[in-house]
Amino acid sequence: MDALQLLPSDRNTSPAHMAPLAKLPVFWALEGKSAIVAGGSDAAAWKAELLAACGAEVHVYAEELSGTFANLINQDGRFFHHRKQWSPASFEDAAIAIADCENDEAAAAFFHAACRAGVPVNVIDNPKYCQFQFGSIVNRSPVVVAISTDGAAPILAQAIRRRIETLLPPALKSWAELAHSIREKVNAKISPGAARRAFWEGFVDRAFGAAPETQTEAELLADAGRIVAQAKPSSGRVTLVGAGPGDAELLTLKAVRALQAADVILFDDLVSDEVLELARREAKRMLVGKRGGRTSCKQEDINATMIALAKAGKRVVRLKSGDPMIFGRAGEEIACLEQEGIPVDIVPGITSASAMAARLGVSLTHRDHAQAVRFVTGHSRLGDLPEHLDWQNLAEPRTTTIFYMGGRTAGQIRARLLAAGMAAKTPAVVMSAVTRSDEKRWIGTVNDLAEAVEEIGVDNPILIGIGQAFSVALSKAETRAQQSDEQAAEIRMRAI
Repeated sequence: MDALQLLPSDRNTSPAHMAPLAKLPVFWALEGKSAIVAGGSDAAAWKAELLAACGAEVHVYAEELSGTFANLINQDGRFFHHRKQWSPASFEDAAIAIADCENDEAAAAFFHAACRAGVPVNVIDNPKYCQFQFGSIVNRSPVVVAISTDGAAPILAQAIRRRIETLLPPALKSWAELAHSIREKVNAKISPGAARRAFWEGFVDRAFGAAPETQTEAELLADAGRIVAQAKPSSGRVTLVGAGPGDAELLTLKAVRALQAADVILFDDLVSDEVLELARREAKRMLVGKRGGRTSCKQEDINATMIALAKAGKRVVRLKSGDPMIFGRAGEEIACLEQEGIPVDIVPGITSASAMAARLGVSLTHRDHAQAVRFVTGHSRLGDLPEHLDWQNLAEPRTTTIFYMGGRTAGQIRARLLAAGMAAKTPAVVMSAVTRSDEKRWIGTVNDLAEAVEEIGVDNPILIGIGQAFSVALSKAETRAQQSDEQAAEIRMRAI
């Protein structure tokens, strides 16, 4: 792999390391083991039911039980009610101990007794006497999702659980059970590697659809046989993935899946760390940044690297900021890969123009203002404006025009548009780092474009929007400025 000279960078290009965790998430096998629950309250009943659902034999120590707890014990043979208080002997052979205590003194006594017996302990709603915590649970067992906020915001954990509940269909339980039953058969048919992963990725595609039917297992095993028969040694592929403008929540589901399946990720300098965090942790990351005015990889080297990796059997993701098919040089990369017989998939992303419109709350094709929208590059290979732009058409007042990468040519863009007859007061917007934490924006008119770019700076790529579609944004900005001036004047009057 000598094709690509890697760029110097402080970005982490090695497989991702785990960020700090407040607590270690652990899924604990309790089938057939003894569990202690001290207390007869409803809160204790809920924890006892959870333990029993995991297959534990639950020993309940309480002289009195709530109605809820009494009904639970009467209906389930996995509970053993001891009508007395717990004692040190209660912890013998226990795998886990939980208590609902009336005060800190009782909590401390239970906690220290459990610790002396070497039994992991949790005192309900008393974090200082807990060696572990319970998360909010989404149950599609054997698929189980637990959410924890480390006790900081239980209501947030509940909200996250509700969101996840809507994403995981009930049928997922049946698919997970099916996966468990066929795993050994599939592993016997398909050796570890790309072919086996391809089978399970196909399985996942089906798992988020309708519930499996009687013949589904036979169909899946037949698929496994076909994958083995069709597999070619060291057959890799490349997927061009649009990373969007920066906000990881704007990634498509297909983009996330591609990142999760990648062996190697070649990413642009503009791809955010939040997006990279969604990639498979074992994937190798290679920065192939291409930034105006900075040291960049040559396109020929990037092409050669993709080819070499794919021919070595790797699943390569070429991760591009925005949409790879809009000013992303995707055409050159696709042609190069196809010439070498390498399969190429394309996953579109949200382009910066769409993100800018969303951030400003404007429609680029508002029917009162524009009948067309144009995406135009603001610089050529030589770093100047492209030679063959039709400025008369670009100055047409019923069109919205978005200039990509126009920061260093903003003054020339202004001059050419005005010379072509565009009104100096035509609304214009300049934004950089769209959707990111350091996003900057300016709203004004074409006449002030050069000064606007100078104010925002060109450290990040500049996006320039021009046209009457931005008139609403301009009106709002002028209103805010007027209100700000009035408030400042009022403060000055009070000071006098």
